[in-house]
Amino acid sequence: MGRVIAVANQKGGVGKTTTAINLAACLAEAGQAVLVIDMDPQGNTTSGFGFDKNGIENTVYELIIGESTLEECLLKNAVDHLDLLPSNVNLSGAEIELIGIERKEYILRDKIRPIRDNYDFVIIDCPPSLSMLTINSMTTADTILVPIQCEYYALEGLSQLIHTINLVRQRLNPSLEIEGVVFTMYDARTNLSLQVVENVKANLKQTIYKTIIPRNVRLAEAPSHGKPITTYDKKSTGAEAYRFLAEEVIHRGEEYD
Repeated sequence: MGRVIAVANQKGGVGKTTTAINLAACLAEAGQAVLVIDMDPQGNTTSGFGFDKNGIENTVYELIIGESTLEECLLKNAVDHLDLLPSNVNLSGAEIELIGIERKEYILRDKIRPIRDNYDFVIIDCPPSLSMLTINSMTTADTILVPIQCEYYALEGLSQLIHTINLVRQRLNPSLEIEGVVFTMYDARTNLSLQVVENVKANLKQTIYKTIIPRNVRLAEAPSHGKPITTYDKKSTGAEAYRFLAEEVIHRGEEYD
């Protein structure tokens, strides 16, 4: 059965979408069958794979409200071994559409269930807010991967996110776990980045990935070209970092100290 990992952090600008795109692309590059679900109405994951998000007729929004089938919405082979369930700004209307719907917390899970076993990994890019879209992502997921930016306010909002994950676990998805924390935007030239990493390790009782994603110009440029880092600049330090992260995710649990 495919592992479903939701990439979530309600604090914006932490590299959440960058991580969802490039982790998924590196898993696919490693030969894993991957489905990416863009649950963020900003649709940046969709455009990050080179699609015109505003020109797509069938998105996860149409799937959720029952206007389109899963087959109609899937964009096959966005890159080799990787399919995409796209999103755009229409998804922001889903909250209102779902008012009064029974079991609305499980709509995404129920829609995805028939094809889940077709993939080794399902990566969900969550919106940077605690909405019904995030709840749907968490009820669908097995685990939550939390990107944390190496900056002074890194832990801000994290306790709220962990509280939400615990609530979802208690009430909606008893098997939900935190996959782990991954540090992003690490700048080796500053003491602050190192201090943040040490501070989080000291205070956070969660799995922390050994891989740290550096600040990297090529990583920052890739989305504007509609390419994951594996096709934009596969030899960059950013690409190497996400490859290491993908290996850790594939072998999760085998190599932790």
